Parts: sequence; C-alpha cells; structure tokens
Amino acid sequence: MNSQSRSAISSINRRQWIGGLTATAGALALGSSAAADEPVATKQRIQQSLVQWCYAPYWDLDEMCQVAKRLGCKSIELVPPEDWPTLEKHGLTCAISPSHLFMQGMNNPRYHDGCLELLRKRIDQAADAGVPTVITFTGYAEESGDWAGGDNPDLDQLPGNRRVIDPEEGLKNCVAGFKKIVGYAEQKKVNLSLEILNTRVDDHPMKGHPGYQGDHVDYCMELIRQVGSPRFGLLFDIYHVQIMDGDIIRRIHQCGEAINHVHTAGNPGRGELDENQEINYPPCMKALLDIGYKGYVGQEFIPTRDPLEGLTQAVRLCDV
Repeated sequence: MNSQSRSAISSINRRQWIGGLTATAGALALGSSAAADEPVATKQRIQQSLVQWCYAPYWDLDEMCQVAKRLGCKSIELVPPEDWPTLEKHGLTCAISPSHLFMQGMNNPRYHDGCLELLRKRIDQAADAGVPTVITFTGYAEESGDWAGGDNPDLDQLPGNRRVIDPEEGLKNCVAGFKKIVGYAEQKKVNLSLEILNTRVDDHPMKGHPGYQGDHVDYCMELIRQVGSPRFGLLFDIYHVQIMDGDIIRRIHQCGEAINHVHTAGNPGRGELDENQEINYPPCMKALLDIGYKGYVGQEFIPTRDPLEGLTQAVRLCDV
C-alpha cells in the first residue's frame, strides 16, 4: 500500500470515527445494524488490545484510542511509557510494555547488563502505572562485529567475523540472565513475557526474524521452565507459532498457564484475520478460554486494506 492510499484511508477513518458521522453511517462503517456507539466486542470474555506500531501509519495515538474504545478494546500496547497518560485519559491501559530490542537479548552475555537495566526500569514504570506485563526476547543467535563479552569456547566463529551462539548455550545464557531480574518482577508484581518469533519469513523485517533464537514453542517453554517463576511466561504469538510449529490449539493447551500474553495476525503475510489466510481464530480464542486465560490478546496484523475494516473483522472474530 503506497503512502497516498494510506493518507486517503486515514482521512476516511478520521471523518467516520473521529469526526462523528450519524449513527447510521457509523453502523455501516462497522458492517453492522447496531448503533454506532455500540462496541464491536460485546461478549468481552477475551480482553482485546491494539498493537500501536501496526496502526500508527493511519491514526495518531489519540485517534487510535478512540478507535479502540469504539471497537470495545481495553488497551493499546507496546506504547512507550511517556505516552501512557494519553491511554489513561481515554480509560485505556497498555497491556504490555516495550523493553529491549528483539535482536539483542539474554542469549548473548554481551547484552545482559543493558537488557537488565532496561527491564528493571520498565518493571518500575509498569508497576507504578498498573501495566501488567513487560515484553522480552531471547535475542538473535548470530552476531556481526567484534565480540565484546570476552572469550567463550561455546561460541562458534564464522567467516567474516560473524559468530553464532549454540542453542544450548543460548538457553543457558537466557536462564542465567532472566534469573537476575525475575525476582524483581515478582516483587513488583509485574509479568515478563518472552515472545516466540518465526525465523522462516525473510521478505519483510516485521513479518519474520531469521536468526532469532527463541523460534520454537518447545525451546521457549524449556527456558520458562528453567527460570521457574510464575511471573515469567510466554508471549504466544499465534502468527509466529503457526509458521514455526503449527498445531495451535493443542499447543495452547500444552503451554497452559505459562501463556501470559497473546498476539494475532493472519498467515501467510501477517495481514488481516480474514478468508485470505489459514488460521481459524475463533477456535483458538476458545482454546484460550478453555485453559482459563485471563490476559490480553493483541491485534498485531499489518493492514493491507482499510485498517478500520480489518480491525472490526478481527475484533469480532476474537470476541467468542
């Protein structure tokens, strides 16, 4: 989608949702005969959230908050702490806070100090603001450039001064790193959520992450098991899990209470949750209810058409 199309879509959405058309026009925009002020998510058994980065090209934060409210969503997530007062103004929360980068994580001792410092800061901010969860990552297995963490016999060196951390060493490093911070998260009553990311898709920097170490459910679950804290859990991104492991419903049941956050998107393409993709979302949401999941489900797809239309469809599908 080019910038001109995005601008046109954004203009339409602002007029319809923010400018306040008549109730009939608003209902038509939602594809429903309901009144315009009736939220799309009416059952509310699944708490839904919008992921800011996906929809920032179309709405500023105030506008996104209004869209979230009209859809019946309770959160806009991965919003930096300095913008949390805007969410509060609209009666929303930030379901999960950003933290360190997914490329530089706990699998590499070089990044431990930086990750721990930022995680501690985010935990403090989250505790003060009532934000329940902070995101975290394993990091990439491959590193380019000089190694600044000292000699490590378990770190293989590749041509061109590129190094790859063995999966077992990466697991060991992650466990050691997260054990240094998880007690603080417990003290502050804030969750840490480790995201699984797919390594298969290589045609877009936000659709796949070749080189990421925590790319399989079993690997991430073993890490979570070894850390051994109720405050350290799994960000079960349905899109990424489908690409790497599949068997979504059974994996939800197997992971159970370790799941403390969920993301959505259609596969292939990380687009809308529509008939052009392969994941059947309502049964996935029902599986979450079956395991007693009480956290948030963040809508994290990259729009390929009118973002309001896509979000309306996604929110309705997940409102089981």
